[in-house]
Amino acid sequence: QVQLVESGGGLAQPGGSLRLSCAASGRTFFTNAMAWFRQAPEKEREFVGVILWNSRFTSYADSVKGRFTVSRSDTEKTMYLQMDNLKPEDTAVYYCASRRSGGASRRSGDYDLWGQGTQVTVSS
Repeated sequence: QVQLVESGGGLAQPGGSLRLSCAASGRTFFTNAMAWFRQAPEKEREFVGVILWNSRFTSYADSVKGRFTVSRSDTEKTMYLQMDNLKPEDTAVYYCASRRSGGASRRSGDYDLWGQGTQVTVSS
């Protein structure tokens, strides 16, 4: 069974950094694009960033551009989200997602495999 498992969430101070990981398990895992989304309390899930697996093309939401970086491992089925200069408004549950075909979509409905989420809290 293919699964995505996020890790690396926690508490950070404003201006601080965190690095999230999303590891895929299962021999049959195949992806064309992987993305990060987040959902704050009482808000809808929103796009954060996406990476095309083969080309490593990335795209970001305006709210995180220049502060967050999506990357992937060369050897493992793992995606990362490096979050720098964190702000209180970055507080949310962060989810990774994967799609087997298609491009770097920003729509959550285009992704067919999701992780369970990891909490990120930015507070002094």
